[in-house]
Amino acid sequence: MFRRTFWFTAGAAAGVWATTKVNRKLKKLTPESLAAQAANKAIEAGHKLKDFALDVRDHMVEREAELGEALGLNAHPDAALPAGRRFAVIENTTHDSDNKKTQYLGTPRHSYNRNEDH
Repeated sequence: MFRRTFWFTAGAAAGVWATTKVNRKLKKLTPESLAAQAANKAIEAGHKLKDFALDVRDHMVEREAELGEALGLNAHPDAALPAGRRFAVIENTTHDSDNKKTQYLGTPRHSYNRNEDH
């Protein structure tokens, strides 16, 4: 008689355990649960991307500082800046004082490109 009671109790416990497992799986597969899981995964991915972007920014700033130091871009020059460029000026030397004009030499009137067809 104890044998029958043991197997009856073992079967009932196995049935309760299996029913509980199946119900939990079914609850995980409802549309609301799937949407919540997807939202949680998206939030996790967003946090990972944000951390990655912050790491990239930090390392970029460090590398720019290293390159600036290696190239001497971070050093402030002690000397004053050179004077700005000036246009070369040629005055037209005609004898007529009323027609005296100043010509600026900046861009040539014709091209020096030898590959042109004309």
